Amino acid sequence: MCPPQSPTSSMTSFNDQARFLAQGSHPIYINNDDNYINLELHKKKRRRRRCIKCCGCCTAGMLVLVVIMLVLGFTIFRVHSPSIRLNSIKIDGLSYLTSKSTLQPNVNLTVSAVVSVKNPNAASFKFNEATTSLFYDDVVVGEALTPSGNAKARRTLRMNVTVDVMMEKILSIHRLGNDLKSGELPLSTYTRINGRVNILKIIKKSAEIKMSCKMNVDLRSQDVRDIDCNRIVSLAR
Repeated sequence: MCPPQSPTSSMTSFNDQARFLAQGSHPIYINNDDNYINLELHKKKRRRRRCIKCCGCCTAGMLVLVVIMLVLGFTIFRVHSPSIRLNSIKIDGLSYLTSKSTLQPNVNLTVSAVVSVKNPNAASFKFNEATTSLFYDDVVVGEALTPSGNAKARRTLRMNVTVDVMMEKILSIHRLGNDLKSGELPLSTYTRINGRVNILKIIKKSAEIKMSCKMNVDLRSQDVRDIDCNRIVSLAR
């Protein structure tokens, strides 16, 4: 049999166990400050990513808008100069210009021409009354007004121009006799058109078209030949 333990030894053993448990156990602390800092850092990173995405989208949108504006500026919104052309011309009443003795102030001499206005723009070209003058020896011997018109977008408008020649002015020019003997009559025309190109009521430009043509009229064949035209087109705001 084991000898009975004394009360003093029991107390000593209990104290040793308590001391061992006290030494082996450590208190656990939860650091709330570190969790808060980590949460704030995570929120800042998310906000930063959102800002980067937003800035990227805005930058991409601006680039797309700039590209679109450049494309429109070089295509639809770009104003091109209209052009003018003398398609044909003929003179009625040339049979009277065979000899000076038969010329009378009441002789009817008419110049008929077909003029075309080409509009290369994406908007219509509206123009006012066009003026066409007929010259002989730098003297105006006839003038005509063509009604205002509208050349549609990327279309060509054809106009008929009729000029009644003032025979009294032709008869007063000294070189007429020599020209009748040579059988060739030099004439020239001058046409001026003022208009405006309006694109979506955003871009508005005024256009002035000038065309001067020189020609020779063969009195024997009654044909108009050697037509040479010069054109000047100017755009202004």
